[in-house]
This record gives sequence, C-alpha cells and structure tokens, in this order.
Amino acid sequence: MRPTVRQLEYVVAVADHRSFRRAAAACHVSQPALSTQIAQLERGLGMQLFERDRRRVLVTPVGEQVVAQARAVLAAVDELVEGVGAAREPLSRGLRLGVIPTVAPYLLPRVLPAVRGRHPRLRLALREDQTARILADLDAGRLDACLLATPVPGDVATAELYREDFLLAAPLGHPLLAKRRLREADLDGEPTLLLEDGHCLRDQALAVCQDAGAVEATELRATSLPTLVQMVASGMGVTLLPETAAAVLVPGPRSGVGLARFVDPPGRTIGLVWRMSSARGREFRVLADLLTREAEAYLASLRATKRR
Repeated sequence: MRPTVRQLEYVVAVADHRSFRRAAAACHVSQPALSTQIAQLERGLGMQLFERDRRRVLVTPVGEQVVAQARAVLAAVDELVEGVGAAREPLSRGLRLGVIPTVAPYLLPRVLPAVRGRHPRLRLALREDQTARILADLDAGRLDACLLATPVPGDVATAELYREDFLLAAPLGHPLLAKRRLREADLDGEPTLLLEDGHCLRDQALAVCQDAGAVEATELRATSLPTLVQMVASGMGVTLLPETAAAVLVPGPRSGVGLARFVDPPGRTIGLVWRMSSARGREFRVLADLLTREAEAYLASLRATKRR
C-alpha cells in the first residue's frame, strides 16, 4: 500500500497534538474521517502507529519512525509546489523566515519596506528565536530560510548579506570613551557584560573579549540587548554592540551610555541561510541581493552620521 499525502498529514497532526480530536480540528476535517484514514493506513502498513484510549494518545516506536519519514515526505512535497511557484514569479508566495533576536528588531524595520515594495505578493511569516532552535526548525522544514550570523554548521546554503562592526558601549564618563584610537587591547582587565548562553552574539563577543584580556562579569548575564544596555547604563560594566543595534538602543546621551568605535573593528557577518535541498534557492538569492543592498545602504548612513 502506498500512503496518500493526506494520510501522512493526518499522521503528523495526531503525533503533534496527541489527540485525534485536536488533530482533526487542525486539519479541518471531522474526527471520524481522520480516524478512518489513520486506520486504513495502519491496516495497509500492517503496523499500529498509535496507542489510544479515552485519556491519551501515544505514538508507538514504529509510529515514531513513520512520523519522522512523513514529515520529510511532506516537506519534499511542499518544496516541489513552492519551487514551481518560485519559478513562475519569485517571492510571490509564503515565506517562513527565522531571525535571531540581535538582528530582528534592529534591521528588519529598515529593510522590509523595500522588500514589500518590490515584492507585494510575498507573504512573510517571521519567527524570532536563538540560532540553534532556528536551525532545527529549518532542518525540520518548519522554516524556509533564516537570517543569522554566519558561518553556521550543517548542510545549508548561505548568501552573505553584510558585515557590521561591534562598537564599545560604556557608561558615560568611562575612560575608554575618551580614547581617540580605541583598540581591542584597551579592554584588557575590563569587566565586560555579555548575553546569556544560547545567543550567537555572546560567543562572538566572548571571543573578542578573551583575545583582548577582558574579564566577563559571569554573575551578570542579560537575556536581551536592551537589558544589556540598561546594565551598562547602571555602571555594571561595558559591552560590545552590533552597530545596527547600537543605533537603536543608544540614541544619545540621555541613554546614559556612550559608544566608541575601534580602529580595527571586530564584527560579525549576517547571512541568509536555507536548506541545500530547497527548490527555492534561486528565489532566496533574489531576496539576498535585495537585503544586501538595503542593509549596506543603512549601514553607510549610520557611519556617515557618526562621522558628522
């Protein structure tokens, strides 16, 4: 017996919801119709996929294997349909985009208007999360592409978009802000605040601090960049901020924080990443080219304002 796509959708829905009733509602069918299709599939395979009683639904060991393969098949079917649509008209369908928290609120408001203007039929669904979870969702087919700091592990395609500098953020009046030629070595012995584990920016900033001899304030770790800036304003230490975030989070002296650029600035590269197997690679490169132009124009405006 060859399962139908609909049966595979029902299997995945039951596994996700652990309930035939909720799975039927999610698939917009009646519960008896969904149950009948699952039963037909189990008879055809000669294996029980789910244990069910009045209280709960459990996935059998064989069911777990079938569910995993069903997800892969459904993802491949989606790729086929999306690839045909992308060939007809790039960026005219739905796009599930994952974005890391240190990029989403600082870059997207600057670049998305141009994306919408150029591709008005694009339906963009954004998911903000840490790198590891975004990559897991990308691999599982729950996301189509993602914006994050590169390079990343895994069998993925990457289009580098832009590189941004790290700026020193320190409390107003801090001696480092008075230096005309700030170098990484100036951080030697300086208490430095970083994000909590799981943020890729933490790893990048930590590498800079370790090379410079800075001392991480391990008892103080922030969950977000706004929190990090507030900690700096309170005099708890200094930190490194990507310049797109610094432009938003440190708008002026009233923030209680000053910014300084390095002579040879450390930084990070942001890229658009998607599965190597995706049929939408050409489409994503069109998006990457547009994002690159908009991001580089924005960064150029920030740097020109700073020089003035």
